[in-house]
Amino acid sequence: MGACWGPVLRVLVVQAAWALCGGQVRYSVSEEAEPGTVVGRLAQDVGLEAGEAEARRLRLVSQGRRASVEVSGASGALVVSSRLDREELCGKSAPCVLRLEVLVERPLRVFHIELEVTDINDNAPIFPAGRKNLSMAESSLPGSRFPLEGASDADIGANAQLSYTLSPNENFRIEEENLKSRSKSLFLVLMKSLDRETMAEHRLVLTASDGGRPSLTGTMELVISVLDANDNAPQFNQSVYKVQVLENAPPGTVFFQLTATDKDEGINGEVYYVLSERVSEKLQDLFIIDRKSGEIRTTAALDFEGVQWYDLEIEARDKGTLPLSGHCSVELEVLDVNDNAPEVRVTSLSVPVPEDASVGTVVALLSVSDRDSGANGRVRCSVWPSSPFGLVSAFAGSYSLVLREALDRERVSEYEVEVRAEDGGSPPLRGRLGVRVPVSDVNDNAPAFAQAVYTVLARENNAAGAELARVWARDPDEAGNGRVSYSVWEGGSGVGVVGGVLLSGGVWRPASSYVSVDAESGRVWALQALDYEEVQVLQFEVRAVDAGEPPLCGNATVQVFVLDENDNAPALLPSAGGGAGVGVDAGGASSLEAASGSLWAWAAWGAPAGQVVAKIRAVDADSGYNAWLRYELLEPRGKSPFRVGLYSGEVSTLRALEEADGPRQRLVIVVRDHGEPSRSATATLSVSLLEGAEAALAAAGSGSGRPGLRPLSGVEGGAESSSSSTNVWLVVAICAVSSLFLLAVVLYGASRWVPRAAVLSGPGPTTLVCASEVGSWSYSQRQSRSLCVADGAGKSDLMVFSPNFPPPPPGPAAKETQPDPSALLDTVSATVFLTLFLSSPLLLTQPLGMRYYEPG
Repeated sequence: MGACWGPVLRVLVVQAAWALCGGQVRYSVSEEAEPGTVVGRLAQDVGLEAGEAEARRLRLVSQGRRASVEVSGASGALVVSSRLDREELCGKSAPCVLRLEVLVERPLRVFHIELEVTDINDNAPIFPAGRKNLSMAESSLPGSRFPLEGASDADIGANAQLSYTLSPNENFRIEEENLKSRSKSLFLVLMKSLDRETMAEHRLVLTASDGGRPSLTGTMELVISVLDANDNAPQFNQSVYKVQVLENAPPGTVFFQLTATDKDEGINGEVYYVLSERVSEKLQDLFIIDRKSGEIRTTAALDFEGVQWYDLEIEARDKGTLPLSGHCSVELEVLDVNDNAPEVRVTSLSVPVPEDASVGTVVALLSVSDRDSGANGRVRCSVWPSSPFGLVSAFAGSYSLVLREALDRERVSEYEVEVRAEDGGSPPLRGRLGVRVPVSDVNDNAPAFAQAVYTVLARENNAAGAELARVWARDPDEAGNGRVSYSVWEGGSGVGVVGGVLLSGGVWRPASSYVSVDAESGRVWALQALDYEEVQVLQFEVRAVDAGEPPLCGNATVQVFVLDENDNAPALLPSAGGGAGVGVDAGGASSLEAASGSLWAWAAWGAPAGQVVAKIRAVDADSGYNAWLRYELLEPRGKSPFRVGLYSGEVSTLRALEEADGPRQRLVIVVRDHGEPSRSATATLSVSLLEGAEAALAAAGSGSGRPGLRPLSGVEGGAESSSSSTNVWLVVAICAVSSLFLLAVVLYGASRWVPRAAVLSGPGPTTLVCASEVGSWSYSQRQSRSLCVADGAGKSDLMVFSPNFPPPPPGPAAKETQPDPSALLDTVSATVFLTLFLSSPLLLTQPLGMRYYEPG
C-alpha cells in the first residue's frame, strides 16, 4: 500500500513546489554524470500527461551556451547528453545553476528550468610551481614568517578546503592564517635559528590535501637558501588592502598607492615594488605598479560582467646584497556601472493575425535580459504604440505580446510594433526590438456602390450592344473577399416590382431582356434598341457580390430614362362619320364626304369670313415637341378663300364666299410636327360650294347617315329646276320638322322622367384639355389620365379629367337600362337645331355662322 501512495505523494509534492515557485522546476545532477543519465521527469513536472511530450513538441530553447542536457522525445525526461564539468561551466561560482527554457506548443507555453550541477572531488590541489626557492638570512629570528603561495583547487565547498603539511624537520613549520580575506594566507615559520655554516640549504616537501572523500593531494618542493647579512625585510602597514574601482575607469587610472618600510639602512633599506611572481600573466597585462611610488594603475578597460574581483599580490623588495621582501595583498572590487542596454529577443512569433482574432490572443513570446546587476539590471518593458497590442509578464524576463483591441484590416493592414525595454540605471539605458505584425483579411465588408441610385439618359433607337452606364462597387477586403462581380437582379414579375417594365396591354417584361451587366467591369449594355413609345422608364437593380466565403452583396438601383426621338410622322385620324380617308370633321354649316380616298365638304354661298368648314384631325406617337403638330395650307396659295388653323386644324373661310370662287375648291393641307428633322403628313380636301338650303340639306343628310351630296354645276340647272327643287325640299323640310319636333318633345319628356342618378352614374365623355394655338399646355387639377383621341394611340403627355360623377351601381342590368348620356344629349341638341333651322324659310337664305365641336 505504501508503494502505491509513494508516486502520488511525489506528484503532490512536485505540484505544491510548482505552485510555490511560480511555475519553475529545479533539478540537481552531479558533474561527470554519464550521458543518458536521467535528471528528472520533465514532462510530468510541467503538467503534461503521458504521451503528450512528443505530441506537443516539448523541447529546450537554446540560450547560446551548450547545456549538455536534452529532452527525450518519447518519455519527456531530461537526460544528460554530454560531459558535465562544473568547473568549466561555473568556475568557482557556487552554486552552479544552469537556467534553461522549455517550450511547449499547442498551446504555446514557456517554462523556466534550473539545473544545479553539484561538485565532486575530481580536481587535486595544484601549486603554482613544482619547486619554490626561498632565501633566508641567517639572522632571521625564530618565529619569522615567510609567505608562501598556497595551492589552488578547482573544486568548491568541502572538496576545495585545503590543509597543508610539511615534511619533518627541526627548523620550519607551516602555518595558515585567515585574516577575514577571501583566501587563506600560508606562511613558512622559522622555529629555530638558522646557521648557514651548518646547513646552507634546506629542502622540504610541502603537501596540500583537500577535504574530499577520498582526499586528493598536491606537492611542491621548497628549496631554502640561508643568506647572510641583510636581515630586515620591507614591511607593509597592512597585509591585505581592499580597493574599489568603477568598471568604466579609463586605462591608466591610478586606483591605489602602496607604501612599505625597511628598517635597514643604506642600500639594504631602499625599497621598490613589483607584482608578485604569483600574479598571472593575464593580470600583469591588466595592471601595472610604479616601482618607486607604489602606484597601481590599470592598463586596459575593466568589465564587471566579466570579472568582479581581482587579487593582486605585491612585493616590496630592498636593494641589499641579499635582498629581502615584504608582501601584501590588494583585493580589487570592480563596481558595476550601467553600461549594458537591455536586450529583447523574440522567442516565438505567430503571424499573420486574423482581423477577427479575439482579444487576448498571444502574438509573440519575448525574452528580455540585461547583463548589469542590481538596479542597473532591473528592466521595465512597454510596447509602442500602446494599442492594439500589450505586454503580459509571465516570468522574470519573459513577456507575451497579446492582442488588447479588435483589429480591422481595412483600417490598418500591418502593424510595426516596437517593444521597448528600460533598465533602472542612472541614466537609464534602453533597448528596442521591432516586430512586424501583418493582419490577414476576413470577408467582413459587403460591396458598396458609389451611388444608391444611378440615373441614366438614353436616346431611343440606340444600337444593340451600346453602353448605357457604368456602375462601380467598392469592397475594401482583399483578394477574393474584395473581388466583385455584377449582375442584374430580377426581383420578380408584376407591376411595381423592381427589375422590369410594364408594357402597353399589360405585358410584363423583365429588365434582363433589355439590358445586361458585365460581371467584371460593371458596364451596363443594351441588349436591344429601346423604343420610347414602348418604354419610357426602365428601372432595375444591379447586384454586386464578392467572392468571399460566405459571399456578401450590395445593390444599387439603375433608372434608365428613354429620350424621345422624332421617329414617328403625324397620322391622320379617320373621320367621325366612318368614311374612308383621313380624319376630317365637317363644320356646323357644311357637310363632308370621304369617298375613294378623297375628302369632300360642303359650304354655302355667302358664308361669312371665319366660318369653320371642316377640321383636320391628326396625332403623333412621339411626345413633347416631336408630337406638337401644326397645320399649313399647301395648295392653293395666295387667293384661296380658305385658311387652316395653325394648331387647331380647323378649315375656315378667309372671306365671304362668292360665285367667282367656283363650285369647288381643292385644298392640300400638310400636317407637320416640331421635331428635328420635322416629319409631315398631307391631306387633300375638296370643298363644294352650294346654295344655303342645299348646303343645309346636305349637312342634314350626312347627319342621318346617307351619303353626302355632290355639288351641282352652277350653269347646268335653270331657274325652273332650281325653284321646283326648292319647293320639293321645302315640303320635305316641313314634314321633317314636324316629325322631329314631335320626337324632340317625346325624348325631352323621357329624359325628365329618367332619374338623375342614373344619368350621372355613367363614366361620361372625357373632357379634353388641348394645346392652345400658341403652343402652351393646360393642366387639370383633377385626376390625370392618358388622352385617347378618337381611335388613335394614347398620349401620355396630355392631361385630361373626367367629371366627378358617382360610380355606377354594379351588375350588367344597370348598364343595359341606363341610356347613354352623351347620345341623349346629342339627339336632343340635333333635334332642337333642326327645328330652329327649318321652322322659318327665311333661314334658308341666311348665312350659317354656328360652330360645332365634338366632345373630345
